[in-house]
Amino acid sequence: MPPIDLLIGPLIQCCEAATLGMPFEVWKTRMGSNRTESTMQAFGNIYKKGGPAAFWAGLGPKMFESASKGMILMYAKEGINESLLASGMNPTSAGILAGAGGGIAQVSVMGPCTYLVTGAVNDPATSVLTRVKQTYKRGGVAGFYPGGTAIAFRQATNWASRQGFTEFVRARMKIQLHGDQHASLTKTEEILAGVIGGTLACWNHPFEVARIEAQVLGNLGKPVPGMTKVMRDIIRVDGVQGLFRGVA
Repeated sequence: MPPIDLLIGPLIQCCEAATLGMPFEVWKTRMGSNRTESTMQAFGNIYKKGGPAAFWAGLGPKMFESASKGMILMYAKEGINESLLASGMNPTSAGILAGAGGGIAQVSVMGPCTYLVTGAVNDPATSVLTRVKQTYKRGGVAGFYPGGTAIAFRQATNWASRQGFTEFVRARMKIQLHGDQHASLTKTEEILAGVIGGTLACWNHPFEVARIEAQVLGNLGKPVPGMTKVMRDIIRVDGVQGLFRGVA
């Protein structure tokens, strides 16, 4: 893999996080942890806590996460994908497996960083440094990984789905729009394929809600049950729809 690719991933991830990515992350986290609020109620309650700046709560940990997970994803995913394609595997299957591998590799940095972001969204009065000290004192390094299983499932299925769905859509578009499976798509068509693939990949949102709930419990110093127990508790209180809060 060209060294430049290891820089492109983090750069793209950081630009996304620093602009619209962070406000949507905060909004999603608020809805995932306060599941009785409507979309606009969640938006309004975030604003009441600190105005526009509240939508960038936890930006420091998020930027570190974006820089590191982007590099990890690019290196792992592209390396796996190239190896699988070289072995003769079809692009869709290779994309799914490469995306899963890259996603799982990201968990090492996403666990602590998303934990700190979740804490900042729900308790903005506590500084990140104070939260780090409290968490480490309470549970050591492991204390930063509540909901780790949900993160692993979410990331594996997230990138596997995005990569796999996008490759599938690209292959269909080449045939439907150009009549040749080896044709090159235009930039607009490539973007459209990515948008469709990303939208279809939202099926795994319940893992994200389970991750948020586990991290809220962890930040409060409460016992964190396993992923399936967290999901069952959410369904018991909020119904199945509770697992899809913030999916929009």
